[in-house]
Amino acid sequence: MTTTSALQTRRSSDGRAALQNIETMPGARKAAILCVALGDEAASEIFKYLDEEEVQAISKELASLNNVPSELANEIVEEFQQILTARSYVISGGVEYAKRLLVKAYGPDVARRLIDRITRSLESTIGFEALQKVDPQQLSKLFQNEHPQTIALVLAHLDATTAADTLQYLPETQRADILLRMANLQPISQDVIRRVSVVLDQKLRSIGNYSRQAVGGIRPVAEICNRLERETSRKILEELERTNAELALEIRNRMVTFEDLLLIDDVGIREILQRVDKRVLAMSLKGTTPELQNRFFSNMSTRAVEMLKEEMDYMGQVRVKDVSAAQREIVEIMRDLDEQGIISLSGGAEEEYVS
Repeated sequence: MTTTSALQTRRSSDGRAALQNIETMPGARKAAILCVALGDEAASEIFKYLDEEEVQAISKELASLNNVPSELANEIVEEFQQILTARSYVISGGVEYAKRLLVKAYGPDVARRLIDRITRSLESTIGFEALQKVDPQQLSKLFQNEHPQTIALVLAHLDATTAADTLQYLPETQRADILLRMANLQPISQDVIRRVSVVLDQKLRSIGNYSRQAVGGIRPVAEICNRLERETSRKILEELERTNAELALEIRNRMVTFEDLLLIDDVGIREILQRVDKRVLAMSLKGTTPELQNRFFSNMSTRAVEMLKEEMDYMGQVRVKDVSAAQREIVEIMRDLDEQGIISLSGGAEEEYVS
């Protein structure tokens, strides 16, 4: 046997071994190898979307990894790509649509394996992801005559922005009750979710198993309140205080408000100034306290302050709704910077330093 043919045989053998390893490999180890293959920057972005237990499991596998054969890493990256493709097909066109495309792309055996895997992992969320594309006003109409607990369950599965926009179209008398129920949601039986999908006129897809999935809680409620109009959020929280004062306080403590600018140091304020449109900043400062305005003025040049004040004067009277929208835009910047660790919304009271 020539050297070239021997090398090809060894590579073929290594490839088969890698494929066999993938079939029995734990998910956390696959994820660890994928993180190594994608690189530190991409892996760190992925970690932002995982819960603490998942991060710990993957980190443990990363610590124990030795040399990973390139064939194995390539197989895992390819499998990841296949799963992403299959998932997008299922969500956008349904299972039968996905089967047709996957058979063309990967053949019947791989397509069958991917479909089985994707439908198992997405059976509790496909319907809810489809609702993300529905106009919030139209979505709110689906909730007419629905029990607040049902509405809370559905909103808990949507991203905070969609949920907040939908909540705006629901009767004011229901909003606080819905968020109260959402905050207190326990792990939900998939059978219950399946029945909800039928009630919503097949907007949510039927699901088959009876595993449980944790949704709801304080944090998503706080994020929804952050994205509501200030007056709407205030009324909801006041209603919650009458029902459950302790829960309302927890939600307030998790929220980021425009007034939290007072907790940010000068370096953080300058980071915000680099990212915010000056007209948005001018709108956000209309009618605010001198103390809040000075947080920005004190970190700007004299000329920049003059121009900003001129812009504010030029605006004249503005709608409270527009001011709130501008402030929410800045709050989003604050939240992003806080999550990236660039600024701290805790005020730095407990920060430790070394020289």
